[in-house]
Amino acid sequence: MTDFNVVRQFNFPTIVRFGAGAIKELPDHLLANGLSRPLLVTDPMVSGLDFFKEIKDSLAAKGISVEVFADIHKNPVKSDVLKGGEAYNETGRDCIIGIGGGAAMDVARAIVLRINHHRDLFDYDDLIGGDQYVTEDVPYFITVPTTSGTGSEVGRSAIISEDDTHRKRILFAPKLMAKIVFADPLLTMELPPFVTAATGMDALTHNMEAFIAKNFHPMAAGIGLEGILLINQSIAEAVNKPSLESRSKMMIASLMGAVAFQKGLGVVHSLAHPLSSLLDTHHGLANAVNLPFGMRFNAPGLETEFKRMALAMDLEKTTGEAVVNHLFELNQRVGLPVRLRDIGVKEEHIETLSDLALADFCHPNNPKPVSRADFKQLYTEAL
Repeated sequence: MTDFNVVRQFNFPTIVRFGAGAIKELPDHLLANGLSRPLLVTDPMVSGLDFFKEIKDSLAAKGISVEVFADIHKNPVKSDVLKGGEAYNETGRDCIIGIGGGAAMDVARAIVLRINHHRDLFDYDDLIGGDQYVTEDVPYFITVPTTSGTGSEVGRSAIISEDDTHRKRILFAPKLMAKIVFADPLLTMELPPFVTAATGMDALTHNMEAFIAKNFHPMAAGIGLEGILLINQSIAEAVNKPSLESRSKMMIASLMGAVAFQKGLGVVHSLAHPLSSLLDTHHGLANAVNLPFGMRFNAPGLETEFKRMALAMDLEKTTGEAVVNHLFELNQRVGLPVRLRDIGVKEEHIETLSDLALADFCHPNNPKPVSRADFKQLYTEAL
């Protein structure tokens, strides 16, 4: 049996210090790199938790000056990033540490970009070629995940929305990757069941969509398949009766999902993103509810891929239908709803949601084309 108390190092290519107690290495790492004035970027909930105070205290005990920026939305917007950049400059920081889930990581990474890149933030949108303007040095960047969902700790991009329209923009550049990740599963042990479930299903969505995405990337596909296996083994226990093993498997599988989805995502994310934009739905929850319906849409013609996912999930039957039924059951086992109506979606939302889904940047990598009529049908089925 794997000993999850041992801190191991993985490079994908980010250095990842993974294991119980890894966070204790943070102060010495900063000092070894000549850094002593970090901006800690997190969200309002995490900033009030005991483990966050312990991190701050451990840094202060080594003479490290800490400034906290936690004024961010759960679906981050441009003004969050601009305020964070001002906090960095006005308090004379020398590095940035993102601590938390996807929202904190996205804002932290966008602040990293903002410090020495002074065009309008959305000039750097990758979908309009904005990465060409990412030419300057960036501050030293460290990530510390506290959920097992987005895997943003190992990413190179940040998704930030416009304040007024809530249209999502992608800020991307290889130099926005963290220099090192401290992935300590002990930081997730006190997560509420809902957060564990929603972020866990988000991680499962990343791994599944990456595995079947149409782009050719066998390494990412292999990582996604193993991520599916680990989440299937551990998510119910992590939600209902957490252990170090289940939390560790969820954390590494979340990280793997983010590595895998460089291969692409698909229809499920394009169904989910509009729910966050229009109704401010938690991203993981939006993915969880839409996942069975999106996978049912994709299954015909992908029998080999669904058989491999069914085997990774240890299902008796290896059909697409078996995978879809298992996803419905998995949502129920972790206490999540299985219908859009249960998360505030109404029939009158479907037309707008369908427009937003069609405009989303994920479905072009889906293994089969998705039309506006398809999106409308999927939303209607899920309602």
